[in-house]
Amino acid sequence: MKRLFILLFLCSLTAVMGAVEVPQVTNVLSRESMSLNGQWHYIVDVQEEGYYDYRMNPTRWGFFRNAKPQRPEDLIEYDFDKSPTMQVPGDWNTQDEKLFFYEGTVWFKTSFQAQVPIENYRTILYFGAVNYDCRVWVNGHEAGHHVGGFTPFNFDVTEMLQNGENTVIVKVDNKRKAEAVPTQIFDWWNYGGITRDVLLVRVSPTYIENFKLQLEKADAKARQREITMTARLNKPMAGQKLTLKIPELKVKQQCTTDAEGAARLTVRVPAKRLSLWSPDNPKCYRTELSLDGKAADGSAVSDFVADEIGFRTIETRGKQLLLNGQPIFLRGISIHEEKANGGGRANCTADAHTLLSWAKELGCNFVRLAHYPHNEYAVREAERMGILVWSEIPVYWTIAWKNPETFKNAERQLTDMIRRDQNRANVIIWSIANETPHSAERDQFLGRLAQHARSLDTSRLISMAMEVTSASNYKNRLQDNMNAHVDVVSFNQYIGWYRDVNDAPKMQWEIPYDKPVIISEFGGGAKYGLHGPANQRWTEEFQENLYRQNLQMIEKIDGLAGTTPWILKDFRSPRRVLNGIQDYYNRKGVFSDKGEKKKAFYVLREWYEGKK
Repeated sequence: MKRLFILLFLCSLTAVMGAVEVPQVTNVLSRESMSLNGQWHYIVDVQEEGYYDYRMNPTRWGFFRNAKPQRPEDLIEYDFDKSPTMQVPGDWNTQDEKLFFYEGTVWFKTSFQAQVPIENYRTILYFGAVNYDCRVWVNGHEAGHHVGGFTPFNFDVTEMLQNGENTVIVKVDNKRKAEAVPTQIFDWWNYGGITRDVLLVRVSPTYIENFKLQLEKADAKARQREITMTARLNKPMAGQKLTLKIPELKVKQQCTTDAEGAARLTVRVPAKRLSLWSPDNPKCYRTELSLDGKAADGSAVSDFVADEIGFRTIETRGKQLLLNGQPIFLRGISIHEEKANGGGRANCTADAHTLLSWAKELGCNFVRLAHYPHNEYAVREAERMGILVWSEIPVYWTIAWKNPETFKNAERQLTDMIRRDQNRANVIIWSIANETPHSAERDQFLGRLAQHARSLDTSRLISMAMEVTSASNYKNRLQDNMNAHVDVVSFNQYIGWYRDVNDAPKMQWEIPYDKPVIISEFGGGAKYGLHGPANQRWTEEFQENLYRQNLQMIEKIDGLAGTTPWILKDFRSPRRVLNGIQDYYNRKGVFSDKGEKKKAFYVLREWYEGKK
């Protein structure tokens, strides 16, 4: 009875003190915040004893519920303060050798000092990403639950904070599941952990939740250009004044919110004053949006958010891809979010800069960030470096197409990807899937995703990596019902790797759609430093020859607008086990996992030099 009373008391307290998951806060990196990154204590919980009882029912009050539990016996076998620490953000696989292959639950705890209450402010607990299923407690009270490993989420924890020491405890579970997104089987390392930033963000009670700017398409001879702004407050408050400033463009214009707390504004600037963002000119403008109004009780309502935003247009005309109205060829490469030298989840600007510098050295103006949304620092660094981006959600291979919860998961990840990066000028393609087998259920699932993406953003193109169906031995035909939903036709092909490289010169390609074409993957494996004849698999010479043959074949494809070969660098994959060659690495990189250039690198770079 005593145990039941404690359970009921704690549950009722949680209900009173409960946090609220709130939508993404626009440009969270520019707001006043305190980083919770650093060394967190962790406990490996193979059987999830900290959350379930022995019948696998959630206890809801177990020994991880409180940072300082009510009963000492609760921590006889588990004590955070006696547990080791690891770096957050980071993955557990490369920080604890015992966890290299581990998939399951790990608990994390950190403490911080705070002074509360802070009048006229709310506090948001922000996670850049946690892979994959996580539950969060603040000072022993459950803040919330999130599913999905590559997009940000946050909770309003204002009422949970206390003066002095505060604790955050996170239950992280990276077990693969058939109904998840990605699904049970995928070809990259399932890095577990709190893999991106953790921040405490201070906001006003009424704040600018979301704002987006986009340059409207116009005739090349237009003397003025239109920039459209849409914004939304976190509350449905009408009549609140928003002021948009772009000082360098001499823009200062106001608008007011409607009953939903939303506002829209169109500003016009002289065309010759506006410098358009492009790979050759990655120009961004400081943009400021301020809120200045009054609540119903007469109290002041104010907020301010700033960002560096570039302006450009992207569109298609027949089989051409047009950036700022001019044809462009996308000299690309695919990239996984893995550190440049040795592996582990990449999560900072320095990681991104190294990888993107390798891409620039290759001659790239475009990267495919596969197969999930990469961290925000990577997208922003690519923008600063003048690199266009394809961003993708992990709808990969065989998804549970008929499961409504799976669709909701995919739709949420798509929404969060778009909301986070909607003001990044370099992002030109939202990708909704990779190599998905054809079926009516799949078409409906992906068609709904494409429609949802367009409802959120009309300023970018929609694509996906399709599969090719062979009509005959040397004639490949792309036939996919999703052609009606995408703006750019993209597909993966591995002639020379999964088919004889000598077939490449004989190949014909039939792509019956009047749309630009991107070869989203091609390539083959080689171990750096392994040399031999061009027909000996795994040698650098084999990969070099494969690239030569494929590039000659690809050159003949009608409507070719770009390529993103697979892949920039060797990356870890549990499917790639060949001892002495792969050793749990996918060896298709033109760089080794340690950044060494393979011979194929020079072949691709030479080809790209001819595409400038």
